Amino acid sequence: MIVTRTPFRISFLGGGTDYPAWYENYGPGAVISTAIDQYCYITCNFSKPFTTDYRFWIAYSELEKAQKIDDIKHPSAREVIRYLGNDRHLGISYFADLPGRAGLGSSSAFTVGLLKALHGLKGEIINPRQLAMEAIHIEQKIIKENVGSQDQTIAAFGGFNRIDFGGPDIFRVSPLILSAPRLNLFRNHLMLFFVNFPREASVIAQEQIRNVSQNKTELLELFQMVEEGAHILTSNANMEDFGQLLDEAWKIKRTLASNITTSIIDEVYAAAKQAGALGGKLLGAGSGGFMLFFIKPELQEQVKEKLKNLISVPFGFDCGGSKAIHFNPY
Repeated sequence: MIVTRTPFRISFLGGGTDYPAWYENYGPGAVISTAIDQYCYITCNFSKPFTTDYRFWIAYSELEKAQKIDDIKHPSAREVIRYLGNDRHLGISYFADLPGRAGLGSSSAFTVGLLKALHGLKGEIINPRQLAMEAIHIEQKIIKENVGSQDQTIAAFGGFNRIDFGGPDIFRVSPLILSAPRLNLFRNHLMLFFVNFPREASVIAQEQIRNVSQNKTELLELFQMVEEGAHILTSNANMEDFGQLLDEAWKIKRTLASNITTSIIDEVYAAAKQAGALGGKLLGAGSGGFMLFFIKPELQEQVKEKLKNLISVPFGFDCGGSKAIHFNPY
């Protein structure tokens, strides 16, 4: 049996420029993103043929029992198993600290965590870069989901990073180096709220990807904000400037497709700003899920009171990426 733990992520700046439709055709992309200490856990084990009538047993929000790989409904589970090959009876179970389809990269965390687990069961050690590349390949080329490349990368590597996209290496991960006091100062300005709308990121992202050619000016501006944001974080600049930058980036992002925001999300954002938030954004592709706000610590209680109908979720940063936290080969 093996158990993997894979972090969810928060993306701050540059989202949209990590889609291949952008960085393969119009110029480099980049994001500032961090893994957080909220995780998904995947347990995998080989079972004896006589203990079950099915070859595959997969538990997530549904329970699947299948005889053939083609019969598995969960696309990532099906294609990861097919990609790595398996001739034994296999059980997989998934659970997570936070809900899926909510803008925290949960789908890619699942893919990365399952790849890590099945490689481990085969006795194979896989490094973070290979892990991210395999997850990107499976999601973009095999399943053909409308996803970018940052979620798989941050799930595999962990940490607080600038990630650049484009060129022969596909991506480059550069950790953002902050002193402990400055990193804590940054973290203490962040609040996360759950808006509680189900969403399907691939469907929502489809329009955004379709609009890439007509949004070149906006996407270039979002790309350039990554450099500005990295400078604010790693210098002695006023940390509140980062909140203003988030606000500017959200105003641009919400124009990239018609389904990124909703009237309710706009109302939540306006209420948070009225109560003292300097900026923020809806995480993920859009339409619902988690919202992040940048708020001075002394104003956070009044923002929380203003948004008292939403769940506030405390979090910290994760530096380790996907890990095997239990392994028993017998």
